[in-house]
Amino acid sequence: MNRTFSQEAVFQMFALVIAVIVVHAVYVTVIYPNAAAILAAQLAAMRQDPNYEAPASLFVTVRDFEPESCLILALWCLALIGYKWRLVTRERRLFGQQLLPIAEGMRILPEDAREYLRQIEALPAGQRELLLPRLASHTLRRFGATRSLEDVANSMHRLVEAEGNRLDSELAVIRFIVWAIPAIGFVGTVRGIGLALRMAHRAVEGDVTPVTQFLGSAFNATLVALLTCIVLMFLVYQLQLIQERLALDAEAWCEEHLIRHLYVS
Repeated sequence: MNRTFSQEAVFQMFALVIAVIVVHAVYVTVIYPNAAAILAAQLAAMRQDPNYEAPASLFVTVRDFEPESCLILALWCLALIGYKWRLVTRERRLFGQQLLPIAEGMRILPEDAREYLRQIEALPAGQRELLLPRLASHTLRRFGATRSLEDVANSMHRLVEAEGNRLDSELAVIRFIVWAIPAIGFVGTVRGIGLALRMAHRAVEGDVTPVTQFLGSAFNATLVALLTCIVLMFLVYQLQLIQERLALDAEAWCEEHLIRHLYVS
């Protein structure tokens, strides 16, 4: 398990670095030049026609620092969600394999638990660390030690609850990112309003262009942050759902394929 945590920590750092490089490269090569050209064209059109209404532009909407930060965090969060999703898919592949070859009607006595435990221990190291083999190993060890079906069932249920809590706690970084994105959007809104207030004297003199630009940047930051957060929250809840189903299905598998075969004479 420590090896898995270290691999996940390395992946998190690597994914963050890649997200920063990719998003900033897109901004430098695409977003910033197009946004500057569109703003210059709109400013020229406004000076020629006081009634000119500037159309909405995606480049202008996301051109500031706060939307860029939100998109970096969003890309990072998507990478972490994809990593977790891949782990759950890997866990579920074992449900289709014959982990324990127990024929219908066969009974497993406490003396036989060690023999079946060796079959699980013979699995590759990567598979032994997965939820289903660990749950089956725990059940067999408990049955061989206590010789009590009630104790085995209760112990397995407690382990499933602990595994469910562990899977949920490992979403802490993803939840933090989803919380941080709207917070950064609000920071952009406050910054934009503050810059607009600093240009209030220009509006008094008749030039409202700086004030409107800064106010536009302020609300664009919140818009990008909230839209991004909505999409990510949906994916996070879907990920949490499949993790909960994984724990419940693992418990059901053990009850169907293992516990009902246990027998105490």
